[in-house]
Parts: sequence; structure tokens; C-alpha cells
Amino acid sequence: MAIEITGTGRAIPFRRIGNDELAEKIDTSDEWIRSHTGIGARHIADENTACSDLALEAAKNALAMAAGFQWPAGFSGFDTFGDPAAGLSEGDRADRDKAAAEYAGTIDLILLGTATADYCGCPPTACIVQDKLGAGQAAAMDISACCTGFIYGLETAAGLLNISGERKRALVIGSEVLSRLIDWDDRSTAVLFGDGAGAAVLEKTSGASAGQDRRGLLRSILGADGSGRESLIFRRGGSRNPFKAGEVVDKPIRLEMNGQEVYYFAVKAVTMTIEKLLKQEGVTIDEVSRIVPHQANARIVQAAGKRLRIPMEKFFLNIEEYANTSAASIPIALDELNRKGELKKGNLIMTIGFGGGLTYGGNLIVW
Repeated sequence: MAIEITGTGRAIPFRRIGNDELAEKIDTSDEWIRSHTGIGARHIADENTACSDLALEAAKNALAMAAGFQWPAGFSGFDTFGDPAAGLSEGDRADRDKAAAEYAGTIDLILLGTATADYCGCPPTACIVQDKLGAGQAAAMDISACCTGFIYGLETAAGLLNISGERKRALVIGSEVLSRLIDWDDRSTAVLFGDGAGAAVLEKTSGASAGQDRRGLLRSILGADGSGRESLIFRRGGSRNPFKAGEVVDKPIRLEMNGQEVYYFAVKAVTMTIEKLLKQEGVTIDEVSRIVPHQANARIVQAAGKRLRIPMEKFFLNIEEYANTSAASIPIALDELNRKGELKKGNLIMTIGFGGGLTYGGNLIVW
């Protein structure tokens, strides 16, 4: 049996903030942001859009693809959430929603990776998405592995599908609304992050998981280094440091980051994970069609590629348009590649992630 990806989708907020617009508010410039991160813009959700809203839209696109929905000519998947003039027409959207709803009834498991859930721990955002999709038979839970959430989600879903003969399909989502938890006066974090969601449908098929004709998810590496937990942290609001009655709060919860520590960890994690995946699976980098890394900072990918002597053309980067969307970045990138026709059946691809926790991991997948 094989665990194959049969559908992908993404949802991107309509509001786009380019570097020049950001430079009007904080001490930075387009040149500085691009040279230090590779970012040119980010998309920001409006005040009425939560994590589950973006996740739901991405999930519908992934489910409709898995169901065999015939997309209208010219639809690229860049269906900007909140803009009625973008993406699908009203009729096409209704047809898409119908196909997605019918397929949602066959989903056995929904996993949602996020650091920006609708609510603080309870209820899980995955349960909100499950209800709105009408996926009545699906179990649902959130995965809190920050930017590595989608990679953890793929492996977790595959394991749960494999241990039960009754489970056939899973929906894995990464969704973030990081703009709500960023200090927009802090240049070190404000320039880095954006909002968005991506999703993938996993299905247990009769394909081979080993040998020359292997298919689907082949191998994953999951890891963590909790000693670096304060390098990337939402310090307030949890049971360790809750808000107290009568306390005057000048600012809401904000992301704090030690950029240098995260950078060194990320470069090490990316190089180590690539090397381990190749060695354990017994393949060479030349056999890998594309590497899809977490879109955190182009300099991290460039440094890892240089260390391993992997040409940058092997890596897929879309950070220039979306910035760092945390757990959503890899599924957004996969959907973009998929809808452009750049992922061919039988291609060996690799996903690589790292993030708060600190967590890291990677997957090897035959498309």
C-alpha cells in the first residue's frame, strides 16, 4: 500500500503589502528586506478572517482536485481570499464547493498545523474546519509544531492511515494568520511574515511503497531541539505566563525571535535533514526533482545549498511573494508547483521544514 497525495489547494488573502509600503511605516527599505530575506511582499488577512477561514478555502480546493473537479481554463489556484473579482466565478465556486463537500464525506482524518489557531488550545481549529466542510466521519486535531507543522502532519496522517485498514483518506492543512501576532513596529519580525493556507489530500492506494515502482510518501524525518525553545516564542497567554485579572496589557501577544539563533539552527537542520533523507532512502540528490523548503528566509536555503553543493535551481522558492507563512508555506508551494504542472507523476520530491520548538523535519515523496 502507498500513501499518495491526490489533491492540493491554497488560499491567499487579498490584501498585499509590498516592501515599499512597509517601509513607509518602519525603518526599512525594499533593498534591505530583499537582500536580507528574499522577501518582496506579503499577504495579510482582514480583521474578519481567522485561521480556520483560510484553512477551509485551501481545503476545498484540495478536496475538489482530489474529487476530479474540472477547473476552469486559466485558474492557477491563486484564488485570493476576500476578493470577489479574483479566482473562480460564482458558478464555478458553487460547483467547486459541491465537489469538495461530496469528497469531504470520505475523509477519515483532518490534521491542521498552525501556530495561530482560532482559539487558545480549545477547540482545535481542525474541528472548526471539519464542521464547515461537512466531514462528519473525520477525526480532527491540531498539530503544534510551528513552521514544521505540515511535515509533521504528513507523517502523522500516513501513520494513522497505515495502522487502520478502515481509514482511507486524510486531509492535511497548514494555515496561519501571523499578522495578528506580529509587532508591526519591530523590524526584525514585521518584515518576515505573511498569512495564508495550503492543504493536501492523502489517500491510501494500491500502489507500491517500495521498489522501482514505489509511490507516495516514502520516508520522513522528524526532530526537535527543545533547548532552543525561547528562540522563537509567544511568551504571554499560556499556562506558564497567563494574563492576570486586573492586569493592564499595553500590547497583545506578540512573536519574539532571536534571528541569529534561528538562522544557525535552520541552516544546520536543513543540511542534516537532506543528508539523512538521501542516505536512509539510498538515493542521490540528482534523483530528486525538486526540494520544497519552508519559506522562511532565502539566505537560509542558499547557505544550506552551498554547504551541500546543491544548485539553487533544485530548490523551489516563492518567498518573494508570500513571505514566511509558517506551517502554510510548504503546502502553498506544493500547490503552486502542482497547478503549474511542474510536478510530474513519478517525480521524487523532498520537503524540508524547521521552526519554533525548535522543530525540524523532512519528507521524501514520489508524486
